[in-house]
Amino acid sequence: MTVVTPKFGMGASVLRREDQAFIKGLGRYTDDIQPVGLLHGYVLRSPVAKASFTVGSTEAARAAPGVHLVLTGADIAHLGNLKSGAMQRQPDGTKAPTRDIPILCRDRVNYVGDAVAFVVADSRALAQDAAELIEVDYDGEDAASVTAMALDEGTPLVWPELGSNRAFSYHIGDKAKTAAAFAKAAKVTRIEFINNRLVCNYMEPRSAIGEWNTQENRFVLTTGSQGVHSMQSILAGVFKIKKDQLRVITPDVGGGFGPKTFVYREYPLVLEAARRLGRPVKWAGDRTEHFLTDAQGRDNVVRAEMAMDKDGRFLGMRVDLLANIGAYVSQYGPFIPYIGVTMSTGVYDIQALDVSVTGLYTNTCPVDAYRGAGRPEAAFLLEKLVDACARDLNLPVEEIRRRNFIRPEQFPYRTQTDRLYDTGEFAGHMDRAIEQAEWQAFPERLAQSKAAGKIRGIGMATYIEACAFAGSEPAFVELNGDGTVTLKIGTQTNGQGHATAYAQFLSEKLHLDIDKIHVRQGDTDELKAGGGTGGSRSIPLGGVSASRAGEDLANKIKRIAADELEASAGDIELSKGVARIVGTDRTIDFSSIAKAAKGPDDLKGFGEFVQDECTYPNGTHICEVEIDPDTGMTEIVRYTIVDDFGVTVNPILLAGQVHGGVVQGIGQALTENTIYGEDGQLLTASFMDYAMPRADDFPFFHFETRNVPSTTNALGIKGAGEAGTIGATPAALNAVTDALYRAYGIKHIDMPATPARIWAAIEEAAGK
Repeated sequence: MTVVTPKFGMGASVLRREDQAFIKGLGRYTDDIQPVGLLHGYVLRSPVAKASFTVGSTEAARAAPGVHLVLTGADIAHLGNLKSGAMQRQPDGTKAPTRDIPILCRDRVNYVGDAVAFVVADSRALAQDAAELIEVDYDGEDAASVTAMALDEGTPLVWPELGSNRAFSYHIGDKAKTAAAFAKAAKVTRIEFINNRLVCNYMEPRSAIGEWNTQENRFVLTTGSQGVHSMQSILAGVFKIKKDQLRVITPDVGGGFGPKTFVYREYPLVLEAARRLGRPVKWAGDRTEHFLTDAQGRDNVVRAEMAMDKDGRFLGMRVDLLANIGAYVSQYGPFIPYIGVTMSTGVYDIQALDVSVTGLYTNTCPVDAYRGAGRPEAAFLLEKLVDACARDLNLPVEEIRRRNFIRPEQFPYRTQTDRLYDTGEFAGHMDRAIEQAEWQAFPERLAQSKAAGKIRGIGMATYIEACAFAGSEPAFVELNGDGTVTLKIGTQTNGQGHATAYAQFLSEKLHLDIDKIHVRQGDTDELKAGGGTGGSRSIPLGGVSASRAGEDLANKIKRIAADELEASAGDIELSKGVARIVGTDRTIDFSSIAKAAKGPDDLKGFGEFVQDECTYPNGTHICEVEIDPDTGMTEIVRYTIVDDFGVTVNPILLAGQVHGGVVQGIGQALTENTIYGEDGQLLTASFMDYAMPRADDFPFFHFETRNVPSTTNALGIKGAGEAGTIGATPAALNAVTDALYRAYGIKHIDMPATPARIWAAIEEAAGK
């Protein structure tokens, strides 16, 4: 029997089904939803970074026009805090105490933007006007805002009762073994740098609608998220209720990147207000609130050193990392630096490792997962260090990498952090990237830049990351009466193209056009459990489960068709919405099959793939820059990517994910920086001060894959959603550093390498 794979199956470059609605403005985001009787909430936030406070009177606010409710911390004492369960064990085996996020502060505020009161009125403007009438007396104190100074003597303590701004300590590796490696080293290279703090800046700021269903005696929350089920569990804990007493719905989402995973204070606030008032309540944040309050990313201060033999082979590595976690312990905050340092050795065969991590409290917005969540930090550290090693030994950067790569015959390879890499051909994709970037002809382009009064640099990063972590994401599929198929799955699209990619898996099994396949996500009433979207898990886990669910349903459809056509199920083939006896024109369409089913279970397929280990995508990025030394302006003139994603599901969707990730990674390297003043005021709280990358900052990217299928994933897929960010930041910064080193002997510049920083570095070097 010959079966033709449909044009929409796995591996096809199917255009995104979602885009027609979005292009026409027909997307349905949380702020588009207007329930009958809707009221609006506004959060009164602290204008100071650290203070004790008292609320004098709320009477004027309660009496203001259009106001329905005013809540302070005393009014919601029955609600639990937002807790983190992500604290890892310290070297002594203990877990450090956490400092949880109160829904509304009671007597202390700890960063600018901390929530003090919640006002509900007929409009947001009226609620904001009323909030200004609340009498709050702040007794301000000195703040701790600088990561590098958080542990210094004399720095104010965020939580005085702890006796230190140290939030936790982690250690990975073997100190003695590493000390021995350094003792016999022919050369040791050391670096220090800041991994700058980032604000996520998804296109759609957060919003939430709370409702109280009096008939069912339960809450309904509508909000943009990266998974409704985790929100349901956490909020049930806040309200001390069973999960089924809260329904969470997520409509269209305008970007997530990690921070939309988390439960924020506004979500329980709109629910509590809706229950009290008996009317739906919406909170819609603006861009300033996003800058002030949505979990931020990165913010590390790092010292690292590499021990090498005389030939430049790596013997051991030491890392001392300070990780700012902000004023409170956010949902996954303590886990982010931990997961990052488990990738410390990257693509290299380093046999001795000593990594210490210290988490720090500061009077700043909490820090948590942002695209890559620790792995970009690890890749940047390592690839910056490797370039420094090459300079110290006067070796080409590609050669020092080649000498130290884990070789294909060493796989499966267990790292010093206990990561088990299944596959990898690192020299293969590096060589291909070098070829496509025309690396060998760089001196000619360098000469052209010099002739034009510019300086030029080329940099690479060869990365590996851990993603699609062990676990599963079950998929449920059903044949509908009209012959269409519906998939229900517990991941959550934030713009990645799930409705297209998942439909491709089902199309391949059911031989059905993807416009007949509907993907449903984002409603706890439709699906009782789900892992959400994060860690590049949706397609490696959910996609395999969807494929298996499609196969299960296909077999059931064939059995029903066989009964109706009086044939053997083995003689039935599926094609374009019909079942056919092979070699004949006898068919029955899917809608008739649905009507012929003896029970609903005959029309349902189920699939679940349980993965025991991460997938490990890897690749090489090469960035080439030209810099005007008179202004410090950097232009990216070429960018080349060769990645190993195992098996490609949809090439055009994959390219979109990589392109977006690269832009975010280069944004960190060259433009984005979150700056707090000594008093804890956020100085970069708008797009006037926080420089987002723009389309005209980039050339066309050359992107291709050189795939080695994963052996831990049933279909050979490796996660891809975060990889672009992980490879881009070190490649871009290495290129800038290469240009500065070639022209002026400058070995280091911190991110972001803005024109002002580059110009200042050149002026200083020229002066010397």
